[in-house]
Amino acid sequence: MKLSELSQKPKLIEVFLEDEATVEEFGEPLSFWTWDRQPMDTFIKLANLSSESETQTIKIGDMIDVVRTLVLDEKGKEIISTNNTLPVNVLTKVMTKVTETLGK
Repeated sequence: MKLSELSQKPKLIEVFLEDEATVEEFGEPLSFWTWDRQPMDTFIKLANLSSESETQTIKIGDMIDVVRTLVLDEKGKEIISTNNTLPVNVLTKVMTKVTETLGK
């Protein structure tokens, strides 16, 4: 197979937070959307943050700036902004889920 055959435009995919604690707290799974593939600069930013976490404290602002571009609504619009954020426990789960999803 040629590598060019794998190249496609990103598509929005729905991602669910359906762990027991989330469902218990909110009464149902939570969902958000993200792109099924990310630009190389996004991967590099995440990789840099990941390597920083092994050697020093991650700058939370930097992590949220990257995650902000990955956590979207069904129309592809960013959910997290300077005026809107998620509860910390949900934001933590979202960041974990996004990195797990991108790793597949």
